[in-house]
Amino acid sequence: MRIVLGNDHAGFPLKEHVRSVLERLGHEVVDVGTHTADPVDFPDVAKAVSAPVRAGEAERGVLVCGTGVGAAIAANKIAGIRATVAHDTYTARQAVEHDDVNVVCLGAWLVGPAIATQVLEEFLAARFSTDPAFRRRVQMLHDMEREMAPDTA
Repeated sequence: MRIVLGNDHAGFPLKEHVRSVLERLGHEVVDVGTHTADPVDFPDVAKAVSAPVRAGEAERGVLVCGTGVGAAIAANKIAGIRATVAHDTYTARQAVEHDDVNVVCLGAWLVGPAIATQVLEEFLAARFSTDPAFRRRVQMLHDMEREMAPDTA
């Protein structure tokens, strides 16, 4: 799988571990930064991760910030992106299986390397369920994006 990885300055200390896990699992990693601990704005990083996922140039995205919350909020503003904060394996797997989540957000202040590894393994191993109820609900999310999109006419 091609995975886009991004982080802000708060996520920088965990990023190299995340990258090594993704590579160990056999995934191609596209690192969109940041590459230093200098302050950056998480919405910019969320856009950089989400754009290739939305365009079909990558299958999934991983965002690392302080708590994961800001990154998830920012990514969810982008049509076609379904992002979740995941600090446990159940959430990481269930978010993909039930909600077709394509971006996972980790909080470097909240999880260490061991939990991050487990969350990434579950997130990347999970597949969207074929259950009609889950498919219907995700279609409803797509419909909401279209209905709520600003009128550009």
